[in-house]
Amino acid sequence: MNRSSRPPRRRSGSGSASGSSAGPASRREFSVPVSTVPALPPVDSFEELDLPRELLTILARRGVTTPFPIQAATLPNSLAGRDVLGRGRTGSGKTLAFGLAVLARTAGQQAEPRCPVALVLVPTRELAQQVTEALTPYAHAARLRMATVVGGVPVRRQAQVLNRGAEIVVATPGRLGDLIERRLCRLDRVGITVLDEADQMTDMGFLPDVTALLEQVAEGGQTMLFSATLDRNVDSLVRRFLKNPVTHSVDPSAGAVSTMEHHVLHVQNSDKTATIAHIASRDGRVIMFIDTKSGADRLVETLLASGVKAAALHGGKSQPQRTRTLEQFRTGQVAALVATDVAARGIHIDGLDLVVNLDPPADHKDYLHRGGRTARAGESGTVVTLVLPNQRRGTARMMSTAGITPVTTTVRAGDEELTRITGARVPTGVPVTIPDPVVERPRHNRSTGRNRYGRPASAPRTRPAADGSGGAKAFLRALP
Repeated sequence: MNRSSRPPRRRSGSGSASGSSAGPASRREFSVPVSTVPALPPVDSFEELDLPRELLTILARRGVTTPFPIQAATLPNSLAGRDVLGRGRTGSGKTLAFGLAVLARTAGQQAEPRCPVALVLVPTRELAQQVTEALTPYAHAARLRMATVVGGVPVRRQAQVLNRGAEIVVATPGRLGDLIERRLCRLDRVGITVLDEADQMTDMGFLPDVTALLEQVAEGGQTMLFSATLDRNVDSLVRRFLKNPVTHSVDPSAGAVSTMEHHVLHVQNSDKTATIAHIASRDGRVIMFIDTKSGADRLVETLLASGVKAAALHGGKSQPQRTRTLEQFRTGQVAALVATDVAARGIHIDGLDLVVNLDPPADHKDYLHRGGRTARAGESGTVVTLVLPNQRRGTARMMSTAGITPVTTTVRAGDEELTRITGARVPTGVPVTIPDPVVERPRHNRSTGRNRYGRPASAPRTRPAADGSGGAKAFLRALP
């Protein structure tokens, strides 16, 4: 990444630090800087906030009238330009909490080509897409342009969007750093920066990249950090880049949701596959988390052969494939989504009431985020973890750290208790197939004789020359 030559922004929080005492998980959390300026009081309705009329209208039109606690607490301060450190469980409404502030404070501005004025950094492609989808209707109402910058998508497409101008960029650190290095994007006009799920970005090794990006945004800007869990890895970001932050911790257990049931099901090795097939055959959708990509692919083959509409989602799939698979799951073409932790954050499926850990996660944060795919926005849901005999002790420790007291039951495939807890049914045994997600190809424009990339329909796709003089590199150099 192209590092900024100016000295890093040293913006340590003032005031004394205080620790949290909200349970076992919180003992691992860092001591956040305490603001010396009192926080503004929370609001009871969006009408009380200093939001543009266009945003209030679209909120009402979409039936969003009462703010969730994280929104009610943070928006008065973020709209006032304060730095904000917001902590709330997954599914608690954090996206709209920071999104409305970004949109309101960006409204009326117009970005120059390749120079966004607001930036939202997220750890995964799926979360970037979800944030963009959630905020796009509001951005349209405020006449603001958004761009999504993630890996797995051709650089030239994103370069074109940025070159046309986008006020708000939602990005993963790696791809954004790549575009900056290619001089296709600049951050010196960014006045509002949001770090969403910052703990996962640091867990994934993005801390150096995030730090380098934050060093390049405009001096004196606003920074907001939102996450479901906060730990010591985030401490350096908070102390360096958040100035006198207003700190809000909503649902301090970061996962203990009153509408969520937690079950540990003890199973035997010889019966685990059959138990999984029975659960996957339920009437309704289910996300099943597994540790490995190869394990996900093998299990999907087994489920399809037993009559379950299943598909895999993992990092070995291309981004278009992952996007299409999620759409198949949303529309019901796929009933059982077998996923690695690529789906543990940033996936929102309306009405999803069951999450199953086929492999118990080792880390309590992974458990909380996997489970956070259900019981979102006040809905109810169930999280089930299948545990083999040799996994019982480790799973009990993990649950204790997460502050979860699950109901433990010993089950076998076909048991009434398994059906009661998960809705399990006997598979039909009739093999099914799911259409493979198709990677989109260039479409020809019959009226112009050119495809959507502007090349003649009959012309072969240009490949880069050995010296880099052709293909995508030439396209990127040709941009003004």
